[in-house]
Amino acid sequence: MTAEAQRRRAFWQILLISAGLLILTVISAGSVYLVNKARDDSKWVVHTIEAESQINALLLEIRRAESSARGFLLTQGPDFQSDHEKAVAAIIPALDKLTRQIGDNPAQRDSIEKLSAAIATRLDQFSREMKFVKEGQPERATALIREAAAGNTTTTITNLANAMIREEERLFRVRTANSDRSQTLAASMTGIGSGLVVLLALISTWLVRRSARARDEAEARLRDANVNLESVVDERTADLREANAEIQRFAYIVSHDLRSPLVNIMGFTSELEELSGDVFRRLGSLTQVPAGGPPLAPGAPGEIVLEGADKQLSEDFSEALGFIKTSIAKMDRLISAILNLTREGRREFQPVKIDTSELIEAIVSTLAHQAAEAQAQIHLEPLPDIVSDRLALEQIFSNLIDNAIKYLKRGVPGEIRIRGRTKLGYAIFEISDNGRGIDPKDHQRIFDLFRRAGTQDKPGQGIGLAHVRALVRRLGGTMSVSSELDAGSTFTITLPIAWNVSNRNADR
Repeated sequence: MTAEAQRRRAFWQILLISAGLLILTVISAGSVYLVNKARDDSKWVVHTIEAESQINALLLEIRRAESSARGFLLTQGPDFQSDHEKAVAAIIPALDKLTRQIGDNPAQRDSIEKLSAAIATRLDQFSREMKFVKEGQPERATALIREAAAGNTTTTITNLANAMIREEERLFRVRTANSDRSQTLAASMTGIGSGLVVLLALISTWLVRRSARARDEAEARLRDANVNLESVVDERTADLREANAEIQRFAYIVSHDLRSPLVNIMGFTSELEELSGDVFRRLGSLTQVPAGGPPLAPGAPGEIVLEGADKQLSEDFSEALGFIKTSIAKMDRLISAILNLTREGRREFQPVKIDTSELIEAIVSTLAHQAAEAQAQIHLEPLPDIVSDRLALEQIFSNLIDNAIKYLKRGVPGEIRIRGRTKLGYAIFEISDNGRGIDPKDHQRIFDLFRRAGTQDKPGQGIGLAHVRALVRRLGGTMSVSSELDAGSTFTITLPIAWNVSNRNADR
């Protein structure tokens, strides 16, 4: 499968999963809403039933008071009196409870006000009737009963209560229908959600199996491709080792062979310089022949002074010899540097436990004279100890600290700071200064062999940083620089805390 096809398949898988999650979220939210609505509707249905029951309970207490009052009037028995008093005592609490229950319905609130007024009238009549009976005036109580009957107080209470019951029955039908509808929708939503969950599960299973098959096929192809990978890698590694060794031998042989003709050139240049003195003395003696006499013999006493074109020719000749000697010396230094690099490349690194602070303190002490001349202060902070090659570390830090001292800004007291820390099995060292800095465009250039950046007012061949980076890489680390012109530089060295000789010597 091509990379484009894999990306397309991954896109559709992500899109399908996202759509499924969105649908499930909507269904879950809808189900929660519908379940809560069904619960609320059921609560209102129960509330309606309770309100209707409370109306019937109130009517029952009023009728009980009516019947017990009449029984007491006829018999004046204490049981009827007690029953009447209990019924009258229960009417007001029942009325208050009903008032609280139907407070949500404006129509019922109007009816309860009228019902409360009628009940208050009837309770007053009950009180007067019982008073007349207790005083032995049954005829006046009877007259009061007829008066209440003529005023239709009881009928009014009954009619108002029945109207309220009918309203509650209407609300019961409406709220029951709403509850049934909410429960039906909740059940439907739950069923749809369950179906979609099953569908998404099936699709996900199919996608997983398809991806598993594709992965198995890719693994099979990878196993086929890697059957001889280890042997191929070993062969390539051996070829690289041999090529690297051949390059080092070639560099050594070339450098060694170049030194022989260079020595001859240096020797003949010295002889030519000595001969130039004899030549120009003879030339001067020829131009200063005494009048009427033979030329002066070589080695005659007195100094021969060249004049005019002869003097200019002597100066030009000396200048040319100076250029030749300078170029020879530079070439000799370059050849020596190449030879040192080839020898260093053939050296086997030996890991030992190193007290890094002690090692750098020793380096700083050897550079103390140069630091004093440059008016530089070197600050050494606590450094982590590591296992590495001591000589390589000495070369790395010596070169960086020497460069920090060498490239300080003239007339500005130098501040060089060396600090370190550890992170994820690596030791990180930083050598920072307040020197002249490096232009960002030259940050990579300074690590190239025989390449230098900035003003070339200090001696050097452009080998130091290239050698340092090569050493750092052989030690399994990395090296970088952070710098701006006139803002100082910070060189960062990252090395493994516990370096193993097998992971780098083999790379040569």
